[in-house]
Amino acid sequence: MSANQLQLNSDKTEFMWLTSPWRQHRLPTSGSLIGSNVVSPPATVRDLSVFIYQDLTTKTHVQQTVSRCFATMPQLQSIRHCIPTSVFNSLLSALVLSRLDYCNSLLIDLPLTHIQRLQSVQNAAARLIFSLRRSDHITDTLISLHWLRMPQ
Repeated sequence: MSANQLQLNSDKTEFMWLTSPWRQHRLPTSGSLIGSNVVSPPATVRDLSVFIYQDLTTKTHVQQTVSRCFATMPQLQSIRHCIPTSVFNSLLSALVLSRLDYCNSLLIDLPLTHIQRLQSVQNAAARLIFSLRRSDHITDTLISLHWLRMPQ
């Protein structure tokens, strides 16, 4: 780093030990010395807005995605009556559904509980488009929108 005149920003630097579960007991428990800074590995790291937990699961990523999507939907619902339906659908697609699609190749072989949480976001978005109640069936709505259900 010093040869390239780079400095380490210890506040923004994260690293993660990657090893098999059988060798995790061999990892150092304290932080690593990089230059004159001690950097400790966190439980979760973020790379390209994808959160990866220390055991290489995407639990944190799913939690963050779901919470951000559900935080955006009430804001969109509050402006729904002020904009045309086509604009509302585009906003919903851009601000909510694009988060579900981002890096979805990392979500292969998710546990069923994570898939259900992601599916609940998609269902809520469909209910928001058609102003449906939570008790209304969603399958026909997803079909009319040409949205696929999350594979189970």
